[in-house]
Amino acid sequence: MPPYKVQILAPAKKELEEIAEYHFLVVGENSARRIVQKILNALERLEEFPLSCPRVPDEELKSQDYRILFCEQYICVYRLLGETVFVYHIASGATEYSKLFR
Repeated sequence: MPPYKVQILAPAKKELEEIAEYHFLVVGENSARRIVQKILNALERLEEFPLSCPRVPDEELKSQDYRILFCEQYICVYRLLGETVFVYHIASGATEYSKLFR
């Protein structure tokens, strides 16, 4: 059993569904399935290596130990609290991610 648990919080789940829906409408079902699986696989690696990603550049969020995982053109913003990795947001890398927390 991996040492850490990854928990995708409700806002991030909704964002992942929106990403899948976008890919489904624009490129097709296989693309939607593929991008969701890539993101989930990337997040799964945090079960073993939760501190392997850099802290976010935003100073306020960095001071709260938020980290950023890059996957394709998407970012996952998370932080490790105790034995659990909490995934707060999954968004396009073009998004001003710090605004997601306001």
